[in-house]
Amino acid sequence: MSNYALTTMRSALFAIPLLLLAGCDIPGLGPTPQAIARENEAKAVGSACRHALRGLEDCYSLNPKSTKALVFAGWKEMDQYMRENKIEGTPSVITQHEKPARASAQDADIETELRPATQRNRS
Repeated sequence: MSNYALTTMRSALFAIPLLLLAGCDIPGLGPTPQAIARENEAKAVGSACRHALRGLEDCYSLNPKSTKALVFAGWKEMDQYMRENKIEGTPSVITQHEKPARASAQDADIETELRPATQRNRS
């Protein structure tokens, strides 16, 4: 056999397994489910910000763990959807919850009894 024929056969032997594996889904090579969930959540955050009439900068500052590019993608998709369907945004109202008072005058009148200490038999 000639040198050219041997080189061609060797190339074919290496190429056949690669061609067979090209159509397979090999576990571990794709994105993880957690990464997909984070991407979807970042897009949802962007969409919610657009619907709430928030600017991108506000959205970024309120959600620092979300990827900015994905937040922008979600914001942009929602903007296009709202323009096409003539949907008006709903302004969000962020309220701060008041902390409950520590003790009132009525609570100061309540007395509690202490239980007597019990001893255990250690036998």
